[in-house]
Amino acid sequence: MATQQPTAAPVLRPSPPDRDDRSRRTSRSEGLSPGAAAWVQAGFLVLIAAISLVPLVAIFVGTFQDGNEVIRRGMTFDVDLGGLSLDNYVLLFTDSGPYFRWFANTFLLTVVQVVGTLLVSSFVAYGFAMYDFKGKTLGFIMVLLVMTVPFEMLMLPLYVQVNDMGLADTYTVIVLPFLASAVTIFFFRQYFLGIPKELLEAGRVDGVTEFGIFFRIVLPITKPAMAAMAILNGMITWNNFLWPLLVLRSPEKFTLPIGLNTLLTPYGNNYELLIIGAFFSLIPILILFLAFQRFFIQGMTAGAVKG
Repeated sequence: MATQQPTAAPVLRPSPPDRDDRSRRTSRSEGLSPGAAAWVQAGFLVLIAAISLVPLVAIFVGTFQDGNEVIRRGMTFDVDLGGLSLDNYVLLFTDSGPYFRWFANTFLLTVVQVVGTLLVSSFVAYGFAMYDFKGKTLGFIMVLLVMTVPFEMLMLPLYVQVNDMGLADTYTVIVLPFLASAVTIFFFRQYFLGIPKELLEAGRVDGVTEFGIFFRIVLPITKPAMAAMAILNGMITWNNFLWPLLVLRSPEKFTLPIGLNTLLTPYGNNYELLIIGAFFSLIPILILFLAFQRFFIQGMTAGAVKG
């Protein structure tokens, strides 16, 4: 008669600690509770933010000071409170000359440049990411090569071409050469590679055109990428100085960076308008970032890892 072999008792192994437990134990081993560690981290981030805001606060204080005094002593927080006044603000809004014309020119160019660059560059990147065609790899290699070439090397031949075409002293020549931005194309391509092609096939099955697929299916998915590139291209266009300086010749067509630069001449310097004008030139960029900040980190992260 066969005897039943006794079964071995199950061995109980402790489950591995999760990440939160490990972080708590690490914090305790370092002498910090989780709450204290969070406060230390928050305090460090606040300190970094405060250091980053020092130049902005300094130029804001400078808008209430005499311009010659600011240039002589530099940007400092050691100011005489009795010497602060609103004279610079009165000057800006009553006797600033063509300042607001320069501001409007720059704002218009920035809007057109950003919208055009996002549209054209996303089209090019969409083709590289979603379609197979002859010369695709070579074309993308050319895009990467353009990213490595400094603009200063392209500036002279581009300037000669602009003069030969009779486009000098026009806003068209400022916008047109940079609609297909190599950096923006590369970023969008990496983002598009993370979108399943099954979505495109489903759209084609439903009878949606290729442009309809892009605008109705793909474009809503790419809002984070669009926001990130809108901020980047907006900052570049708003602060663009060298190329507009070369091609613009009429003072009424000057952009804000060029106009502010004309305030410093060998015959007289308008430091008051220069300081407060520079401060007000920061406002559109701050508004642009605040408007798209909730998409910015998500878009930059996704574009960096997808594909």
